[in-house]
Amino acid sequence: MTLFEELKWRGLIDNVTSPDLEQKLNEGGMTFYIGTDPTADSMHIGHFSSLLTAKRLADHGHHPLMLVGGATGFIGDPKASGERNMLTKEVLEHNYAALHDQISKVFGFEMVNNLDWTKDVTIIDFLRDYGKFFNVSYMINKETVKRRLETGISYTEFSYMILQSLDFLHLYETKNCTLQIGGQDQWGNITSGLELIRKKHGADVECYGLTMPLITKADGTKFGKSESGTIWLDAKKTSPYEMYQFLVNAEDAKVIEYLKRFTFLGKEEIDRLENCVANEPHLREAQKTLAKEVVTFLHGESAYNTALNITNALFKGDIRDLTQDEQRDALNSMEKRPLSQSMDLASMLVTTGIASSKREAREWIKSGSIAINGEKIREENFMVDETQRLVDDMLLVKRGKKNYYVITFQEQ
Repeated sequence: MTLFEELKWRGLIDNVTSPDLEQKLNEGGMTFYIGTDPTADSMHIGHFSSLLTAKRLADHGHHPLMLVGGATGFIGDPKASGERNMLTKEVLEHNYAALHDQISKVFGFEMVNNLDWTKDVTIIDFLRDYGKFFNVSYMINKETVKRRLETGISYTEFSYMILQSLDFLHLYETKNCTLQIGGQDQWGNITSGLELIRKKHGADVECYGLTMPLITKADGTKFGKSESGTIWLDAKKTSPYEMYQFLVNAEDAKVIEYLKRFTFLGKEEIDRLENCVANEPHLREAQKTLAKEVVTFLHGESAYNTALNITNALFKGDIRDLTQDEQRDALNSMEKRPLSQSMDLASMLVTTGIASSKREAREWIKSGSIAINGEKIREENFMVDETQRLVDDMLLVKRGKKNYYVITFQEQ
């Protein structure tokens, strides 16, 4: 397959601004950029596919520029749900530094910051040299802006399109950057940048845009910073074990899509795994492969082995065999149920909402379905107190084979 054919097979092309881009991509040698604003101090799993697309282009002989928007982050890209909260200079600087370190370390891309070329632009320069090239009718017909017109949009966020267009123009003029790639929600910003370049340098300029479909869950919702349960690429925010668990539990309906977009596995291997999903879904080989590939790529083989070790220990009920750091890693990823005082096991199960009634709790205990820190307890009068803490203020309750609960002891 050519590069363009591979990108299509992996489901990584939503739209392109010109059919000529196919040949340009296959030939290699383009300088392109992909951008993100420092609205958080880590990228998340929703960014991962786009970053890997940039790496695929880099591996094919193209030169990537990673733009972290130190300037556009002050304004905020308009979103359909309403105005963004304005971040302080201190928060943005912290986030920029964290993203710079993360992306440089994991992907090795050349980094640029649009604050470098916008911080000295005066309001008069902005209006005369750039705003003059943007027709308001054209701007309000961009999809994101159009959706906000009924509820209202500030001039600040309305101007984001112009400010981001400066990025493409500047990188074209200073680094011969002729391609911008981004998620499908960035189509309006990308085409606006192309229009500004052509108005400044002529209609025959060879510059292009490519958008990628957004990564979604099985229910159609997207991965993002504002969604609950965000999976961050930073191991301090989402541990390798938590990421492994998230990926190994991917729905059958989505796992092949994720394998295509989140890994470098070839067509033959992914076709084989697709056959496994169809014929032996209970083995979850596709999910295990996905989790291994992503965790190893982001955090290394040692982190993957640790995540697998924790997973196996929890499955076998051997959590005490783990190191304290591994125990803490496992328990921190689970939902917490607070307990303010010592009580018998049956009462604790009801008080923390694990069991719906004392009768149900007693049945579970009698049948050997309840384990505390890996040890089965068959006595309903067994006292649960702080002496059972496994690590920090936490103990682990397991019901059956797959239901885990972390009890945290709270001061009265």
